[in-house]
Order: sequence, then C-alpha cells, then structure tokens
Amino acid sequence: MRLFRSNIRPTLGSVLGRGHLTVALLAVAMASVSLTLLGVLALRVYADHNLHLIARSISYTVEAAVVFNDKTAATEALELIASTEEVADAQVLDARGQLLARWQRPENGLFSGLETLITRALLEKPISLPIVHQDREIGRVLLIGHGGSLMRFLLSGLAGIILCTAISACLAIYLARRQLREIIGPLRSLASVAHAARSERALDRRVPPAQIAELDNLGNDFNALLDELESWQSHLQSENETLAHQASHDSLTGLPNRAFFEGRLIRALRSGGKLNERVAVLFLDSDRFKGINDNFGHAAGDAVLVAIANRIRAQLREEDLVARLGGDEFAVLLTPLHKIEDAERIADKILASMDTPIALPGGTSVVTSLSIGIAVFPDHGATPGALLNAADAAMYQAKRLSRGAQFTAGAEHPVDPVQTRS
Repeated sequence: MRLFRSNIRPTLGSVLGRGHLTVALLAVAMASVSLTLLGVLALRVYADHNLHLIARSISYTVEAAVVFNDKTAATEALELIASTEEVADAQVLDARGQLLARWQRPENGLFSGLETLITRALLEKPISLPIVHQDREIGRVLLIGHGGSLMRFLLSGLAGIILCTAISACLAIYLARRQLREIIGPLRSLASVAHAARSERALDRRVPPAQIAELDNLGNDFNALLDELESWQSHLQSENETLAHQASHDSLTGLPNRAFFEGRLIRALRSGGKLNERVAVLFLDSDRFKGINDNFGHAAGDAVLVAIANRIRAQLREEDLVARLGGDEFAVLLTPLHKIEDAERIADKILASMDTPIALPGGTSVVTSLSIGIAVFPDHGATPGALLNAADAAMYQAKRLSRGAQFTAGAEHPVDPVQTRS
C-alpha cells in the first residue's frame, strides 16, 4: 500500500495559537508544581514541629499517670489531646517499654487509605519523646502524624493547577487572537494583495498600514515594488500600443496601412453580407506626385502626401476609414453605404478639397489632383481582393480618360465612367 503525505500546511494563526497555549500551560504547570512542592515541604516541617509540640504536651499531661501506672488516666489524657490534633496514632509506654495507653484515629473516611499513604510518604517516622519525672525517664510517647492536612493541601493545589490551567488556556487563546489581528492581519492583507497582483494582474491594490513597525516596513516595501511594477506595466503597455500602432499605421501620414485596411474591409464585408448592406471602396491616386517629388525633392513629396491624407480624412464621416496603401495610393472604406450616389458625393468633396494649393518647405506651393475609382459591394466584388481590384481598375480608367481629377465606378464588366472636374 502506498502512503501519501498530506500537503495541507498549518496556518500561522494555528501555529501561534498552539505556541501560546503550550507555553502558557507549561508555565502554569511548572509554577504550580513548584509551589506545591514548596508548600508540601513547608507543611511537612510545620507538621513535624507540631507533632513534637503535641508529644511534649502529652508527656506533660500523662506524667502523673505513668508514675502511678494508671492506664485509664493515661488513656483519657492521651485521647483528650490526640483527638483534636493532626495525629493518626499515639502511644504511651512505661519505663520497661510496655504499652500503657494508646489512641488511634478511626479510619471511617473515603480518603483514609490515601491519607495513610501520604503520611508514610511525606511525614517523618514516628516521633519518640521521653516522659521525664525528676530528671529520670519514666516512659516514652510515640506519635504518628495524620496526612489529612497534607491531602487537603495537595487536593487544593491540584484544583488550583486545573483552574490556573483553564485561565491560562483562555488567556493564551485571547493573546493568540490578538496577535492574529496585529501580525497575521497585515500578513493576510499582504498575501491578498500579492495574490491579486499575481493572478488578476491587479497592480493598483496596496497593502494597508500596520501597527507593528517591521510589518509596516514590509508593507511599504511591497507597495513600492507594486508601484514599480505598475509603472513598468504602464510603460510596457504604452510601448506595446506604440508598436501595435506602428505595425498597423503609416509612419508619415499617421493613416492606417494596407494590412489594417484589409482587416477592416473583411469585417465590413462580413457584416454587410449578414445585414444585406452595401459597402463602398474608393481607390485614390495622386496625378502629379512623381513630378512634384522629382522637381521639389522628397521633403516636398512627403508634405504633399500628408496634406492629401488630412484633406481626405476631413471629408469623411466618423465611421468611414481612410488608409495609405503605399506610395501615393490611398483607399477609403465607406460603410454602411445606402446608395452609390453617397460615394460619388464624397468623392466630389475629396476632389474639390484638392483645389487649395499645398504649401511646400521653402515657401513654395503646388496644386495637385487625384484620380478616384469606386467599387461597391456586392455589385463589383464579393471579396476584399476583388473589390480592391475593381476600384483600382476604375481609378486607372479615370486616369486614362483625363489628366484632370475625376473618378469612375468600377464593375466586373467595363462601364462608362462617371466623370467630375476638379
């Protein structure tokens, strides 16, 4: 049979509680046992001294009875004194060692046997004291002490131990709970914040202040670490957003790039197919960009591209999208499109915006124009590639028809272009 060790570990609260309880019980037990032993020793000395006094008192009392060998008087005197003292057995012997009188305490209690054992274990041997008359020993008194007082002392000590143990246990539990609030409370708060930071990435939570200096310093250090992690996470998120933006946007114009545009176009076509809505794609190309770039330089060409991007974006609705596909080519996504005339109206606005001269570096300015091709889903294509190709073909058709700015509507089959003057 295979044995498995339990992975359940005790909590700090249970460990502290058991520690407090163990220390308290040991301290009470040691103190109680020590006090009991000292009390027993003191009581033993007192009992022995008391027995000597009792024996001396008996010797004085029975002196006359021993002189006259009066057993009855000796017995009465012996009983009168021994019955009121802590004596278990008292004997009076004459000069020859013969028993003259004897008194024994009756054993009629429930603890008489225990008292006898305590007497034999803790008290001295029988006390023997001579009976002296006119400086001559005429007999002896033999006394055996009674263990009733010792037994009562031991029982009261045991009761005191039990009572002190119960009080100490309650006090230990109280101290453990108090320490649980002062020590384990801050530790639990720290553990909760650490768990939230690890499992939920909740770096905004903080450990509350603690009354104990070491725990408060630990919490402050942990909060400082969370501050650094939160700052690092914010910086990392900012860098990720920057990288994501750079990956999906054109660095010159700030417009989305071809990959971003195609992704949006795919989602727009999927939504348009489900909702039976039209989607329009405008393909735009600058007519004079190469000449501007050759004559005025690349900086001028960049200024023209930025101006074109800003003017196109200014003519669109909030839900529309414009992207730079590359070079001097741009694309516009119009969704939803209620009728094709809306796309033509937006194309006219874009062409009209090109009439304003574009300022170039160095103080010069140029006027450029655009050729625009329009393709509508699902009339001119059902896929992103087909729709872009149709818009591209319509744009080249417009470029061939006129040097001025104009646009045409693309189709799967040649159609007459719709023309407008810039």
